[in-house]
Amino acid sequence: MSDQFEVQAEVREDMGKGASRRLRRHADKIPAIIYGGGKDPQPLTIIRKDLEKSLENEAFYSHVLSVNVGGEAQKAILKDLQRHPAKHFVMHADFLRVSDKVALKVNVPIHFLNEEACRGVKLEGGIIQHQATDIEVSCLPADIPEYIEVDMLEVETGQIVHLSDITLPAGVTSTALALGEDHDLAIASVIAPKGSATEDEEDVEAADAGDDADAEEDSED
Repeated sequence: MSDQFEVQAEVREDMGKGASRRLRRHADKIPAIIYGGGKDPQPLTIIRKDLEKSLENEAFYSHVLSVNVGGEAQKAILKDLQRHPAKHFVMHADFLRVSDKVALKVNVPIHFLNEEACRGVKLEGGIIQHQATDIEVSCLPADIPEYIEVDMLEVETGQIVHLSDITLPAGVTSTALALGEDHDLAIASVIAPKGSATEDEEDVEAADAGDDADAEEDSED
């Protein structure tokens, strides 16, 4: 990961919901907190425009950050954001301290490749559906990928791409797959367009199954 991100923060002394509202409305700052790493949680304030500018970069969400508090740099990742339910601006940020030698869980965004050239789309008229936009992985901080690529080029109509189909970088594992085959989640699929022959066949099969069930009930009566 080549990008380096620094977050300038100050210790927050004034606590409570009222203080947080005043901070956002009058000081144009955002309340935050940094925790973990065997240290006490530390309430912070961050200048709103600086954080929002950083959030425009996708890499900010999956990189190890340098959170500078009073001249002390602390390694951390962005763990959570609370946004306004209607206006979607950031209301609070959570940072988790990390250690170079301790693995952590982090959600990494997916980049889907070759969607327009996808076999199921270009040759068969299918439509791509995304079942996930990120993947939770476990790895050391230095191994966190900026994103994970999923190549859709050879995916055909009716085919589903699962977690197990994705090649993760060295040192990176899927937390879901670590729980067993039952957790091999769907990531994306190519479905037939509505009104296609494939969909019509499925509807006929469903109708036939219903007729068979009705016939069985009649015979029982």
